[in-house]
Amino acid sequence: MTDQAPEDREIGLEEEPQAPVRDSGPVEGARGNREVPPTDPGAVEAEPAPPDESYLRLAADFDNYKKRVAREHAELTRRATERLVEELLPVLDDLERALEAVEQHEEAKLEDGVRLVHRALAEVLRKEGVEEIAAEGAFDPHVHEALLTQPGDGIESGDVLQVLQKGYRLGDKVVRPARVIVAE
Repeated sequence: MTDQAPEDREIGLEEEPQAPVRDSGPVEGARGNREVPPTDPGAVEAEPAPPDESYLRLAADFDNYKKRVAREHAELTRRATERLVEELLPVLDDLERALEAVEQHEEAKLEDGVRLVHRALAEVLRKEGVEEIAAEGAFDPHVHEALLTQPGDGIESGDVLQVLQKGYRLGDKVVRPARVIVAE
């Protein structure tokens, strides 16, 4: 470097030495196995490159999709609940009429009112797909819950003797198992 003129050295026209490439193994990432030379400790680090615009658009689209699905799910649930409530309101009206009959001591009207309410509620549940679980015959642990076992007179062991509480299913799902007494 002594062959350069002194004025070239003063204004910084000297050739800067190239940083050596390290042999430390592959570097993972977007650049593959390319080696990166060490940086000058005095140099200011550059900001990382902004993410690819298509990636940002994809992330925004996915976020919008998740929000839309959540809104649609909430709306569907709200509409289903609203429809069920609309069908149950007449049952509530019938029950109120039955309670009025109790206040007037009209037992015949009370019995008719209770039967009407029961029939109306059973019909609403049937329309929604609710079915009563049959509890006659052999005990089935998938749809029955055995609360007691008792000796059965002339009944096979493992058969249902008595239903203490009816069970119901909605489609293939057991909503409530039938609570039964089983013969030993």
